[in-house]
Amino acid sequence: MKLSYDPRYNVAYIQFQEKDTDVETLRLSDQLNVDMAPDGSAYGIELLNANEQLGAGDRGLLVPEI
Repeated sequence: MKLSYDPRYNVAYIQFQEKDTDVETLRLSDQLNVDMAPDGSAYGIELLNANEQLGAGDRGLLVPEI
C-alpha cells in the first residue's frame, strides 16, 4: 500500500496494488473517487480536499501517520 499527497492540489491517493492499465474510476462523491481493477478489486482511493476529509482541521495540513 502507498499513500501519496499533492499539497498544491490538496489531493491524497491511497494505492492498494501495483498499477493496472485498465482501471475504472468510480466517482462516489464530489470529493471521493475509487479506482477499480479489472478483477473487481479496489486499486486505489483518491481523496479530493484531503485535509478536510482526513481531519487535518485546525492544523492546516495533512500529516500521515504510519
